[in-house]
Amino acid sequence: MKPLELDPQDLQFRFVRAAGPGGQNVNKLASAVQLRFDLAGTRMLTEAVKARLRKLAGSRLTADGAVLIAARNHRTQLANRREALERLQELIARARIAPIPRLATRPTAASRERRLTDKRHRQRLKRGRGAFEE
Repeated sequence: MKPLELDPQDLQFRFVRAAGPGGQNVNKLASAVQLRFDLAGTRMLTEAVKARLRKLAGSRLTADGAVLIAARNHRTQLANRREALERLQELIARARIAPIPRLATRPTAASRERRLTDKRHRQRLKRGRGAFEE
């Protein structure tokens, strides 16, 4: 499945200061990225995909129906921005795969026979544990 081309209107980037490595610039540069994807308002995804994405997003889903992804592993805005987009693409790709419905199956004759044999064996074993009469 090829990656979905996202509509730039559905994306909103916000740059904030990141903790971690950065030397003298750590308290001056806003290199961490918060990517906000408007899940409720996008027309790129079907309702079924949106529902699966809501479930997959978990705590990253905001009250107004947006997916919020924070990336702060790199020292540059560009690298963090790229990482946030990749993570969003991966999340959407996972949501686009519809689960295969489970088909009900019947137990085989051999498995039913095994189950009944095991029950008879267990029954005999427990009966043998009864009170000892002298």
